[in-house]
Amino acid sequence: MIIINILIGLVGLGLVILVHETGHFAAAKLFGIDVEAFSIGWGKKLFGITRGGTEYRISMIPIGGYCKMKGEQMLRKALEDEQSTIPKEPGSFYGVSPWKRLGVAVAGPGLNLIFAALVFSVIWFIGFKIHSYESKIILVSEYAAPGVQEQYAADRAGLETGDRIIAAGKKRVEHYSDLQEIIAINGGKTLDFTVTRGERTLTLPVTLGKDAKTGVGQLGIYAWIEPVVDEVKQGSAAHIAGLMRGAVITAADGKPVRHTIDFMRTLSGSPSQITITYERQGASRETVLRIPYGENGEPDLGFSFAYLTFKTPRLSIFRAAGKGLADVGMTLRLSLKSIGMLFQGINVREAVSGPIRITYIIGETASYGFKFGLGGGLATLFRFLSLLSVAVFVMNLLPIPALDGGMVVISVIEGIFKKPLRPKAVYRYQIVGFTIIIALVLFTTFNDVFFLIKR
Repeated sequence: MIIINILIGLVGLGLVILVHETGHFAAAKLFGIDVEAFSIGWGKKLFGITRGGTEYRISMIPIGGYCKMKGEQMLRKALEDEQSTIPKEPGSFYGVSPWKRLGVAVAGPGLNLIFAALVFSVIWFIGFKIHSYESKIILVSEYAAPGVQEQYAADRAGLETGDRIIAAGKKRVEHYSDLQEIIAINGGKTLDFTVTRGERTLTLPVTLGKDAKTGVGQLGIYAWIEPVVDEVKQGSAAHIAGLMRGAVITAADGKPVRHTIDFMRTLSGSPSQITITYERQGASRETVLRIPYGENGEPDLGFSFAYLTFKTPRLSIFRAAGKGLADVGMTLRLSLKSIGMLFQGINVREAVSGPIRITYIIGETASYGFKFGLGGGLATLFRFLSLLSVAVFVMNLLPIPALDGGMVVISVIEGIFKKPLRPKAVYRYQIVGFTIIIALVLFTTFNDVFFLIKR
């Protein structure tokens, strides 16, 4: 499964990179820079055709692509010949004005942003399904290990098991995924939660906790998931025990089961079997579930619990475009906030992902979505790619040499002072950037390898 996730992830990540390079390509053509080659994929050329002075290639490794512009190697030539300026040949990258070079540098990340806005808008226009649970909650503290008396944000705020959260801050909560998102991005903040408790509706101020490793908000709750059996794997322990889709588990080893946390609690001692009481088609039945365990000690029950499906309404073109732009704006704010959090004492190893982990997460996200059908899988995949595209926009425009942001800095300086920078100054600036990038690549690669090993 890991291999499949990685393959799907490579295709998804490659699409984001290809969109980025297409932005550079289009801007270069617009500003009169000769593009010598535009390749879909990397490595050895498999096929190529030349049109308008550009060779369009299909290369062996089908991941992303690249845009090769005339004159990109002029900096090296100027250093070798000890020239005071970088040669400006007609049609070359350094042969156009600094402002046009800035436009080329910004166009790659810019197209990533446009791609994200378009995809978000199309998804809202078509409508999509969210697979989640109701916004009814369970307090984690009620199921803590013996002797553990940790108090969570939910306890301090006066929330109770069985409360249904219908709003948090200024946002309406339709399902548990809404609640998860609100909590995650508001760590440390105080929000007014509107909850229903029996016949009453209450408003409680809640100060969210914050994970010291990742900076993600915490509340100290579980989702209240009804113990309704959904999919049962053929030949599994549940199948042998006679459990079928639609069965409602009411007791385990004689203890009442109100929700899935009650059920999972009976497995805490790693029993070899448990007696399950369940209802199906109006009749109460009992069966013995013999439980195998995997190498990591996790029980392999062979069945899953049912989720709820929420369908978003299909929006008009203009409303969908508005929602798409709003999604991009929110993701931009979160990306910038995440960069700031790196300097607030969070665990960088937990918070920073490299291309290996990103590739795996893309594939894992898509695989999960495809469980609910082709449409659901594609919507989930492209929604995640849109989030990644916004992140690429932000990261590439950081003023670090070797990134597009580094060229933006050089172009702005030359444009303001009307004088080209000396090749040695540009070279030193780039060396600093390459050093930072190589260190980051090494760090994230080792980090990602450890992540996959743990998975």
